[in-house]
Amino acid sequence: MATPLRILITGFGPFPGARFNPTQALVTRLTTLRRPAFADILRIAHVFPVSYGAVDRELPRLLAQHHPDALLMFGLAARTPFIRVETRARNDVTLLWPDAEHTRVRQSAIVPGAGPQPFGPHTHALLRAGLRSGLDIRPSRDAGRYLCNYLSWRGIEATQAPGGPALAAFIHVPLLARDPRPRRMTMPQLLEAGEALLRETVRLTRVSRRKTQP
Repeated sequence: MATPLRILITGFGPFPGARFNPTQALVTRLTTLRRPAFADILRIAHVFPVSYGAVDRELPRLLAQHHPDALLMFGLAARTPFIRVETRARNDVTLLWPDAEHTRVRQSAIVPGAGPQPFGPHTHALLRAGLRSGLDIRPSRDAGRYLCNYLSWRGIEATQAPGGPALAAFIHVPLLARDPRPRRMTMPQLLEAGEALLRETVRLTRVSRRKTQP
């Protein structure tokens, strides 16, 4: 029997200025959805603490333990009212804001001298799939200068390593409505979009696996 596809789905915990991070609940729900399309998919959930050290410790461990075929990563963009499909990671780290472990980085580049790293053309397919949910989903060339961008960079690096994931994607989600506030996305809506993005990630990963198999 063929080895099942393994999708590592990640989110982040709370951080200074955001006591509630909806990606925690989203990751849990996406890995427990009972759908025929996911019956033969191994979905691994992980929530990173919002710290550079945690990403550097935990992502390599997850890759070595689970050997995922794809990374689907989520983070919170509290000031954006729509979902963003990131198309690249910037070689940029903020020197202004410490992480949740109160760590401040000492250099503004992740890799000195390197340019931005693109996720790849699969982001266009993910965007189209997300739009079919009917929600406001847009492409983005700016993943910020904080942990979301940092994880994006490390995720892209993982796809470039021998035996690494076939693809990686990072999705920024907005703050959710906690009351009937107009124009604020709800958890059921976010879950609908997340499921669409996961389905497309599965499809793209299957296509990639077929191309690499002898």
